[in-house]
Amino acid sequence: MKFTITKQATDSQARLGKLILPNGEVETPVFMPVGTQGTVKTITPKELVENDVEMIICNTYHLYLRPGYEVIQNAGGLSKFIGWHRPVVTDSGGFQLYSLATLSKIDEEGVKFQSHIDGSYHFFTPELVVKVQEALGSDIMMCLDVCSPYPCSFDQAKDACSKTTFWAKRSKAVKSAMTNLFGIIQGATYADLRRRHSQEICAMDFDGYAIGGLCLGEPTNVTFEMVEIVVENLPKDKPRYLMGAGYPEDIIEGVLRGVDIFDCVLPTRNGRTGTAFTSEGRIMIRNAQYTRDYAPLDANCNCYTCQNFSRAYLRHLFIADEILGPKLLTLHNINFFIKIIKDIRKAIKEDRLKSLARVFTKSKE
Repeated sequence: MKFTITKQATDSQARLGKLILPNGEVETPVFMPVGTQGTVKTITPKELVENDVEMIICNTYHLYLRPGYEVIQNAGGLSKFIGWHRPVVTDSGGFQLYSLATLSKIDEEGVKFQSHIDGSYHFFTPELVVKVQEALGSDIMMCLDVCSPYPCSFDQAKDACSKTTFWAKRSKAVKSAMTNLFGIIQGATYADLRRRHSQEICAMDFDGYAIGGLCLGEPTNVTFEMVEIVVENLPKDKPRYLMGAGYPEDIIEGVLRGVDIFDCVLPTRNGRTGTAFTSEGRIMIRNAQYTRDYAPLDANCNCYTCQNFSRAYLRHLFIADEILGPKLLTLHNINFFIKIIKDIRKAIKEDRLKSLARVFTKSKE
């Protein structure tokens, strides 16, 4: 992996960059749609390319359980298996083990968990998680980490940091020299822990750094206070990834603070359930007010959905439980998020990102 900063903003910590990865180049800041099980739900790889998606993120936990990493490895790796010939990030599965806490037990060695699919038992160690991701052929891998819940006690967060550091050392010790591994920084909402853990993880000299354990329900001002603390302690020449940050306003706030990479399920999950992100705010297309609304979903959007279908038709699809409805809204939402990223990049280039952020925030009020 090679990461180059091509422009540093003069009005904030924002920067433009370029990631050169085994499966292609990626401009940053970048937003990654979530393809948990090797698919961005309802959307084909061809449609992702047509909407200028540069990189997606898949999940090690889910792919380990189904279809199994050996199946994917024998197919030639994840990119060939899923027909996506651009870069792929794989999460370690740490967040899934956090979210399925009733099915898992953590100790110093790793995580014992029960499959949510068939109830079978498995044991994730840091070493196994690296092995699985290397078998998948990920462009960027994540270390196994312990994600603290929100809220949590100081002692809980401290213990999560300790285990995450220990596992990060073990992960780095076994990774191939030809692979790219990001360390993950925890610390919940405790400033001292965030600062200390940033320094511990950075001392290991990973290929990049991820900020985990945020966007879990804490106040937004606290989220970005923690982001600022972490970024202050990260090397300037390595990419920075804020995990799970997905609302457009959160992406802009993250970029202002020097974050390069984002991912979230929001555009796809909301699209499937009938919520569209538009330049006029969020639209819940099932609402009766759209029954005879023949305007496009977003008059300022050039996506396939907005250029061809009315709000009335989209509402009809959802009310009739037609699968085309979730597909068309998801397609629009992905296009909307990618356009935001393009607008952010342009604003950084022209040194007016703070101005864009103010306009964007005001339009959402």
